Amino acid sequence: MSNSAEPTAQLERNQLEEKLREVSERLRSEMLARGFDPDQDGNTALTAPLAKLYMERESLRAQLEAMSEQDGE
Repeated sequence: MSNSAEPTAQLERNQLEEKLREVSERLRSEMLARGFDPDQDGNTALTAPLAKLYMERESLRAQLEAMSEQDGE
């Protein structure tokens, strides 16, 4: 990766990490409000709104992982 692209990539990574934190906290909060154990989000049948947040979180995680793999090349 060239030096001029590094600040842009880092900014994008920081934005994804911040969004991941926000979505994760919102999912945790919503699960608690509905009486679910947030630590069981991967093996609990979630309502549609919670499932949407869960999928958004997993998508963000995958994007960050892909970025990390690209950085490692």
